[in-house]
Amino acid sequence: MTRIPTLRQLTRDILSCLPVLLGFLTIHSALAAAYIVPSASMEPTLRIGDQIGVIVPSYGLSTANLPFGDALKPSSETNSRLFGHLPHRGDVVVFRAPANLHQTWIKRVIGLPGDTVALVHGRVILNGTVLPWKDMGPTREESRKNVWRAAERYEETLPGNIHHDILKMSQDGELDNIAPFTVPASHLFVMGDNRDNSADSRVSVADGGVGLLPVWNLQGQARAVLWSWRDIGRTALVL
Repeated sequence: MTRIPTLRQLTRDILSCLPVLLGFLTIHSALAAAYIVPSASMEPTLRIGDQIGVIVPSYGLSTANLPFGDALKPSSETNSRLFGHLPHRGDVVVFRAPANLHQTWIKRVIGLPGDTVALVHGRVILNGTVLPWKDMGPTREESRKNVWRAAERYEETLPGNIHHDILKMSQDGELDNIAPFTVPASHLFVMGDNRDNSADSRVSVADGGVGLLPVWNLQGQARAVLWSWRDIGRTALVL
């Protein structure tokens, strides 16, 4: 005859498995995570609804990686990461948004600490050199779900021969001209690949943008599109 476990036995069995489950979840969240892209700010690289895989310890770990990290931001950005190191220019990173630490955003690293950055007519000038562009032809931008606008696609090249595509809809938008400045220590200059539709380092935190991103906010490096419901051909796309 089959023995039916009592409520006490079930509770005991569940509690005995809990440490193993919590340990698995901790290891998983410390190594990798998945995020859904909510906006058009990284088009054409990432599209609305893409599920992306993120390698969490790519830049070391900080309290920003913890579930309640928004309440644990250090008073100083210096030495705020365990085993920390800086991203490379061109890395696509996820981070706690400085304007709202409860939110995770994604942008591309353009400038590192000590770099001089400026923008003229939409062209990035990094350490006195204009980043090369190659016109890839007309395309469309999905500004929000199922709403499309005409755009031009360019291939931009960062130092180290790092190539990535960007979108432009205007050559003289409100974010296309910025006077030269130097990225301070423990901060990054990040941009969306959709240059006319991204509240990135060109937009201050007070205005809802990223501003100069503290390295503490980093949560990991986006490495691949795990799944795309709207374009299955993008699945397993390496970033």
